[in-house]
Amino acid sequence: MLRSLAFGLAWAIAGYLIGAFGGGWLVTKLSSNMHDRTTEAAMTGALIYGPALALVAFIVGFVRSR
Repeated sequence: MLRSLAFGLAWAIAGYLIGAFGGGWLVTKLSSNMHDRTTEAAMTGALIYGPALALVAFIVGFVRSR
């Protein structure tokens, strides 16, 4: 059980990084906001895409390690 949690946590960390940077890049490329595009990309990546992908990656890592 502890091994499964460790694998899930490792996957979650990797998923968060991929989601945060990938989401920020995606918002930068697709946003029509001209005034604070970089702030919008950073906040959306760190607070929306990062945690969402971390949750999905945790579940995948936890299930795959069993």
